[in-house]
Formats: sequence, structure tokens, C-alpha cells
Amino acid sequence: MHARTSPAASPRLIRNHLGAALAAALALSLAGCQATGDVAPSQSQATQAPAKNQAVGTDATADVRSRNDAPADAAAAAEPAAKAEARPEAERANLGATTLAKPAGSVEAKSVASAPAYYATPREQSLDRIEVTGSRIAPTYAKRMAMPAAVAAAAPGFLAPPPPPPAPPYSQPANTEKYAQREDNPVQRTREQPLSTFSIDVDTGSYTNVRRMLNDGLRPPADAVRAEEFINYFDYGHAAPTSLATPFKVSTELAPAPWNAQRQLLMIGIKGYEVPKKNLPPANLVFLIDTSGSMNSPDKLPLLKSAFSMLAKQLRPQDRISIVVYAGSAGLVLPPTPGDRQEEILAALDRLQAGGSTNGGDGIRLAYATARQAYVKNGVNRVILATDGDFNVGTVDNNALETMVADQRKSGVALTTLGFGSGNYNDELSEKLADVGDGNHAYIDTLQEARKVLVEEMGSTLMTIARDVKIQIEFNPAQVAEYRLIGYENRLLKREDFANDKVDAGDIGAGHEVTALYELTPVGSSATRLPALRYANEAASSGGGNEIANLKLRYKRPGEDRSVLIETPVQRSSLRVVASEPMRMAASVAAFADALRGASQYDGWGWEQIAATARGLKQADPTGQRAEFVRLVERAKAQIGELKPNSGVAISE
Repeated sequence: MHARTSPAASPRLIRNHLGAALAAALALSLAGCQATGDVAPSQSQATQAPAKNQAVGTDATADVRSRNDAPADAAAAAEPAAKAEARPEAERANLGATTLAKPAGSVEAKSVASAPAYYATPREQSLDRIEVTGSRIAPTYAKRMAMPAAVAAAAPGFLAPPPPPPAPPYSQPANTEKYAQREDNPVQRTREQPLSTFSIDVDTGSYTNVRRMLNDGLRPPADAVRAEEFINYFDYGHAAPTSLATPFKVSTELAPAPWNAQRQLLMIGIKGYEVPKKNLPPANLVFLIDTSGSMNSPDKLPLLKSAFSMLAKQLRPQDRISIVVYAGSAGLVLPPTPGDRQEEILAALDRLQAGGSTNGGDGIRLAYATARQAYVKNGVNRVILATDGDFNVGTVDNNALETMVADQRKSGVALTTLGFGSGNYNDELSEKLADVGDGNHAYIDTLQEARKVLVEEMGSTLMTIARDVKIQIEFNPAQVAEYRLIGYENRLLKREDFANDKVDAGDIGAGHEVTALYELTPVGSSATRLPALRYANEAASSGGGNEIANLKLRYKRPGEDRSVLIETPVQRSSLRVVASEPMRMAASVAAFADALRGASQYDGWGWEQIAATARGLKQADPTGQRAEFVRLVERAKAQIGELKPNSGVAISE
């Protein structure tokens, strides 16, 4: 016998069912009102506390699986399981296959494999796992998003959840490139400071890095411009020594400055002995390659692999090459391998892929250990570090890394750094590590530059012929009122460091050429920049009447600890009427560097004068470097505009 419900009782039954539905919806909504950052508990938590539905969210990535919660209220608990089984099969299948869309990259939900056999809350039917990937999320929003639309619509009075917010527009990551801050060398009054002492520098990375920026339409930061690296990028044809017994030759030239005839330029040239490739000693090279995620860019790891492949093809059977990589940790990819096993070397390079964080400290330690293991006595032992310099795990402090490299150089293994890429390039660290590692720093922006550094200049890049090379010039106050060293700001030494053989300085490689420029103001010139001193003794010096200056140079032969001294006086009679073409080219490059830094030093010399000086030279340009330089000047003019020289002049304190 079946009980029948009278028509009069129908409204009450309807109200009861409606009240139960509203209570269930309200309980579900209240269950979502947790503190910001709460997420559904894990399976283990559900086992321990089945009546509890709360977990504290964290910033770390977590996987949180749903559980069989207790019914939201008594009315929902009383609903017979048979009603759930009575649902149409298609409806239950749709509930079981429901997937929650991933809102704004924060929460990822995966569909349930099959629908439960009993009626469960909508949240349980739609979610199998929630992955919290990042900062905390709003739990109420996530739980509402978990309810299938069909169930939400069936619940009387339940408001549909808002659609997920649109994905944020793509934006280029912030530029985090790092450059050491510095100031241009000041004008010095000779009578107060007659000595100028500095370490030579053979780096060229600043020029090619700035070239990359200009070609990309970017204004280079002032601190990215180092005048000495601009100047040393070019070949000026300095006289070379005739034998390795004298590893290099020093030459000087004195001529009027092209931007002001009342001043003079003194050019110092050092040329290393050119060792034929066949006569280079055996090389023990360790390629230390950054394979972190930041290197995943066409101008980074792919270009790096092509560059190192060029060098690998130049190796001989007596050479040894190893490959160490680092990302989150460091690893040995290729143990010391003879240079004639090129297929094996190239295959190891080709397999490299980028990913992970950047533990450069571990990579440096492993690279030096590998180099020491394969050490070649009286040979070339060098680590070549290729990176964008973005060290972010492990040893990340610049000072600690520099100390590590400085300690390792005592083992006789030098360090060369090659910079790659843009956006996060750490020029400051790459240049400093090369300085303290008895090596050189270059920046690779094209395959042509890779060929120049690693193929054409392989001898000078790898083989050191003179160590700790220092220059000290004593200017004659009877002839020179003022002087200014162009560039080398981060290579300046104390006067007492010149004769101290324990003080580290720059090295010269086989065939390497180094150029330095001084701007001089002769005594009696109207172009002096510093005001006269009221109480200074203006009595003329009686010594060295014909000498402008005395040039002293110290260097060590490889493997020796005592330095050798060379002295070369600069005579006033050597003054040329017109500067040579190499000096005019060097002057235009120096002025270009100053223009990019703010145009404060060269008496209004602008883009047109810089380009015209280089364009007017008659010397051959077989590599096209001078033509490229002129194009860069024209690009700089178009991007920066007319120069507005800084009226202030740096003055020595």
C-alpha cells in the first residue's frame, strides 16, 4: 500500500525540499568561507580527521586531493543513496567528467576518473586534485569554481560563480643587466700628482655588448661603456718584438689632440710576440657552460654551442678538452678528451639543453678541479666560462666568487669569461672574474665575433706570454701642466703597487695588442682645465728639460715570481705635427665612448666629427671593423640625438 500525499500537503513538501536545498547551498557556501590561503586537505589529513575540511595554504607548490566530506547538513545526509542511483546514467557520467578550468595560472584541477555511486556534494564530483602553484589563492573562489554549472543551476537561489579572470597580458621581463658603477678619470695637476699607475687590460667585451644594444635600437647605459675596451677592440699596427725572448715591445706616439690643438695625445702601444699556431704548447681547456633556464634563448646557449664548436675544430691531438655544465647543480659532461676526437666533443656540445636555476659557484669549483686533474706542465691550462652571469643559487655573492677564483689562479689555471645574451646579462661579474682569474673577458653577440675571439685570436686568448703587466708614467711638471688617463678606471693602482710583485695585474697573450691614451695639456697652454692655485710653488722644474714623461713597465714571465722592469722616456722632440692614422682612429673611438657616456670630455666633438675622422682614414679595412664603427656612430646619433656636452669637468680632489 502506497501512501498518497494530499494536494493540501504539496506546498509544505515543496517548502521542505526547497528549505533543504537552500540549507545545503548555504552550508556549502559557509564551508568555503575559510581564511585566505586555505585549501582542501590532503588525503592523509582526511584519514586522520574525516569531519574536518581545512588546511592552511602555503607559498610552496602543493598537491591537495579531495576527500569524501561529511554531508553539509542533516537534510542532505538524509537523502537516500537510491536517489543518486536513480539519476540518469548520462547525467552521472557528465558529473564525473567535469573539469575545472585553471584560473589565471594559480590552480590546476584534474577530472575524476569516474563518478561516485552515491550522491556526493558537487565539489567532490568535480575535483580529483588541486595543485597550488605560487602565492596563496582565495579558497571560496576556488571552491565555487569547483561546482559544475549544471548542479549550481539546479540549486534554487544559488548564484552562478563569476567567470575566471582573463590571463594577464604578456610582458617582457624586466631588464636586470648589471654594470659596475664608475666615474671617468679626473684631470690631474702634474705638480700635485706626477705619477699615473695602472694595470693593462686586454678585454673587449664592453664594445661588443654596446654594439649589440645599438643594433637592437637600445640606448646603452653609461656604465656599460668602458673606453679602454672600446679602444682595444681595434688593431693599430703597433710594432711587434722579433723573438719570444722579449715577449712584447712598447711604443709611444705624441701628437696634437684632434679635438683641441692646444692639447696633446700620448698613445702607448704594447704588442705581444706572435706565436705560430703550430708552435703553441699543448692546451688543457675546460669549457664551463651555463645551462640554466636563463640561457634558453637563441642569443645564449645555441650561439654558445656554435661558438665552442668553432674552437673545438681548431684543437690538435695533443690538446685536451673537458666540458662541465651547471644549472641547479654542476656536472661533468665530457672528461678530458684528446682534441682530435672532434665527433665526440661536438656531440657532447650538441646534447646540451637549458633548464633550472644557476649554481655558478659549484660549476667553477668543478671546472677548476677538472683542470687540475688534467694539468699540463708548461702548457696552456685554462677554464673558459660561458654564461649570462645570472648566478642565483649556491654561492651568489660577487666577492665570494672573486675570492674563489683568485685562490684558484694560484694553481696555474687561468680563467677566460665569455658573455652571452641580453636582459639579465651580468657584465660586472663576468668582467671581474676574468680580471682576478688572470684571463680576459669578451662578449659574443654574433657568430662572426665568436670566430674573431676563438679562432682568429685563439693564440692571444689562450696562451699567456707576460703576467702582471703594470704601467707607471711619471710626467714632467716642467712640460706637462695637466694630464688625464682615458679609461682604465677599474685598473688603477697605487703608486707603491707598481714595484710590489705580490699585487696582481693584467696579462698579455701571444700576439695581443694593448693601447692606452693620455690627454696632456702642455705648460703655457690656454687649454688648461684646472684653476691656478694661490699658494702653489710655480717654480719650473730643472730636471729632464726635453722629456715629456718617463714610461716604466713591469711584467713577469710565465712561471716566474719576480718582475722585469722596462723604461722608455718620451721626448718632447717626438711630437708629430699631425697624428698618424692609427692614433686618429684611436682618438675617434675614445671620443665615441665619451659621447655614449654623456659627452663631457672632448670639447664639443660630436657624432659628425667622430664619424668623419674614422671615415676619412686611408688605411685598408680588410675586416670591415672601421666601416662597422662608422655605422654604429650613425646609429647612436639617430637613437640619442644631438649631443649636449656636460659643462662640468672631472677634477682631481
